[in-house]
Amino acid sequence: MSAPERPPSLDPVAAARWAALPAASAASPWLHEEVASRMQERLDFIKLQPQQWAHWEPLRGGLQAHQALQQRYNRAEVWLTSACKSQADAAQAALKASWWQAARWTGPRVHHGLPPEGSVQMVWANMQLHASAQPQELLQSWHRALAVDGFLMFSCFGPDTLRELRAMYAHQGWPQPAHEFTDMHDWGDMLVQAGFAEPVMDMERITLTYETPERLLAELRELGRNLNTQRFAGLRGRRWRQQLFDALMALAKPEEAGRLSLSFEIVYGHALKPMPRAKVTPETEIGLAQMRQMLRR
Repeated sequence: MSAPERPPSLDPVAAARWAALPAASAASPWLHEEVASRMQERLDFIKLQPQQWAHWEPLRGGLQAHQALQQRYNRAEVWLTSACKSQADAAQAALKASWWQAARWTGPRVHHGLPPEGSVQMVWANMQLHASAQPQELLQSWHRALAVDGFLMFSCFGPDTLRELRAMYAHQGWPQPAHEFTDMHDWGDMLVQAGFAEPVMDMERITLTYETPERLLAELRELGRNLNTQRFAGLRGRRWRQQLFDALMALAKPEEAGRLSLSFEIVYGHALKPMPRAKVTPETEIGLAQMRQMLRR
C-alpha cells in the first residue's frame, strides 16, 4: 500500500496561503525551537561533518537552532531556503551578523535560495512536512539538494497531536481543529519512494500545559492554522468564542493544578542519499554527472 500524496484531510489552498503569510515577527515558535534542540542531539551520532548544509524554512524551523548549528559546523557554508520572500527576508535580517561582529567578515559564507543540485551534505528541515500540501515533492527537493552520502534531518507533527482538542471538538459536534497528521511509517515509505536510503524514524510525545484558554489558543496560532478541508466555513461570533473557552476549561485536570494540557506527537526522521544505481537493460544510458559519481566510488 503506497503512502498518501499529502496528509489526510489537508486543504492545499489553505496550506499555500499559510505558507505565504508575511512573517508576524522575527522569532520562531517556542515548541519548534525545543524540537530542533532535541533533533540536534541526534547529530552526536553522525560522523559526517558537512562542508555545506541547507536550512529549509529557518524562521519557522528555529532561529536559535540555526545559530547552534552554525556553531557545530563553524566552517561549513550554509544555504537559507524559504519559499516565501517575507519569511526569507525576516530570517536573513534576524541571522545577519552586525557590521562590528567578526563573524560577518570571517565566518562561513551564507547563501540564500535553493542550493544547487547535489551540493550540500546535510538538509535540516524542522517542523515542515506536516503543513506541506505536496510532501513528496518537498522530499524530492531535499533529495536533489543533497550530495551522494549526504543526509536529511527532519521533524514534524504525528497523528496523536492535539488529541485532547480533537476529542473535545468531536464531543461538541464541531469540525476538527486541524487536519490529520501522517504516521511516521508512511513518512518512511515516502522517503524510500523519493530515493532516500536507510530511513530511521522515531517519535516522542510532548505535553504542554497552559494557565488559560487564551494562552493555549495563542500558542496554537504560533504553530500554524487549521488546514482541515472540513473546518468551519465562516467566522464565528463572541458566543462561540465563550463556548470554546468553557469547553477548554473542562479539560483542566486537578492533578495538574487546574492547568490545560495538550499533547504533541513529534516525529523525527533521518535518511541518506545513496549512490544512484544504473538500471540494467539491454541498452543503458548513464548521464555524465552520474558516471562521475560512480567512478569516484
